[in-house]
Amino acid sequence: MYSDTDTNADVALAIDIGGTKMAAGFVGIDGVVLEQRSIPTFAGRFDGAGPDGAGPDGTRRDGAVAGEALWRSLAALIDDVMSAAPRHRLVGVGVGCAGPVDVDKATVSPVNIPGWRGFPLAERLACHLPGLPVRLAGDGMCAAAGEHWHGAGRGVDDVLVVVVSTGVGGGLIQSGRLFAGPTGNAGHVGHMVVDLDGDPCPCGGRGCVEAIASGPSMVGWALRSGWRPPNGQPSAVDLADSARAGDRTAGLAFARAGRALGAGVVSAAALCDLSLVVLGGGVSRAADVLLPPVRAGLREYGRLGFLRDVTVREARLGVAAGLVGAAALVLAPGAYATAGVVEVAPAPAHARPPIAAI
Repeated sequence: MYSDTDTNADVALAIDIGGTKMAAGFVGIDGVVLEQRSIPTFAGRFDGAGPDGAGPDGTRRDGAVAGEALWRSLAALIDDVMSAAPRHRLVGVGVGCAGPVDVDKATVSPVNIPGWRGFPLAERLACHLPGLPVRLAGDGMCAAAGEHWHGAGRGVDDVLVVVVSTGVGGGLIQSGRLFAGPTGNAGHVGHMVVDLDGDPCPCGGRGCVEAIASGPSMVGWALRSGWRPPNGQPSAVDLADSARAGDRTAGLAFARAGRALGAGVVSAAALCDLSLVVLGGGVSRAADVLLPPVRAGLREYGRLGFLRDVTVREARLGVAAGLVGAAALVLAPGAYATAGVVEVAPAPAHARPPIAAI
C-alpha cells in the first residue's frame, strides 16, 4: 500500500473500454486503484459533424456514436483523471479494450462499439499522452491478467477468466503467463459456437456464447418470451431481480445463459487443460442466479475426468479487474506483456509514434 508521500512508487495509468462504460484510473504495483473515473461508453454527444459521417449530435444514422466523438469522450475522461494524478512515478499506460484487436495494425474493432472499426486507439493514446509507453490488449485478457495478478486466479498457472457484460469476453493464463495468441485475441470464449442453429450474434455469426449469455442477449430473449420488467426499463439488473423473485421466464433466461457458458467453458478446458475458471464482468454481479446454472452446465458437458476437476470461482476484483489487468501490462511485464500485446513507444509531443507488437 502506498502513501501520497511515497514518490518512488511506480503507478500506471490504466484504461478499460467496454461496450457499457469506459474507465480510467491510476493503479499501483500492489493492484490498488488509487484514483478512478468512469463514464458510459455512449455518453459522448458533440456539436459538429465529424470526419466519419457523424451528425450534429455526434451519432451516425444507424444510431452508433461516431468514432471521433467517442475518442473525444475518452480523451476528456483521461484528462480529468490526469488532473488528479497521485504523487507517484507514472511509468506507462495500460489499456484494455473490447475486441477484436488487430495486433499488426495496432487497431481495435469492438463488436459492441460500431463506431470504432479499425480505430488506431494505441497510437491516439500515445500522441495524447506524450512521453509514456502504451500497451494495449483485449479487455478480456486484461481481466485475466488482473485476476491472476491480484485476484481469484493468483497462484494458479492455467486459468480462464470469462467476462459477462454487454458482451462475453475472456482471457487465458497458461503456464503462469498471459496467452494472447499471434493475433492478440486468444481466450475469446464469447465467440465459441455452442448452438449450431442458434440466434445471430453481434459478431455476424450465430450460436455464439455471447448470443445467449451476454446481458443484452439474456434480456432480449426474456422479453421475446414474455418477461415484463417491473420498472419498465429492461436491464440485466432488473432481469436478475425478477429471477430472484421467482419469475419463471427470468429464471429460464439465466438457466439458458449459464448452460451456454458451461458448454463454452468445457470446450475451452478440453482444449487448454484448465484447472480454474473465474467468472467476472458486470452481469457476474448476479452470480447468485448465474453461477448455479454455469456449474450445472459444467456437470452436463464435462464428463471426462480432467474436465470434472475444473473449479469455477467468482471474480475477486469485480469490475476493477480490467483496470488492474491493464496496469499489469505495464507494471508486471514479465508475466503479462507477452506476445500479442500491442506496444507503442513513448512519443514526443506532436509526433506519430512507431507501433509494434511485443
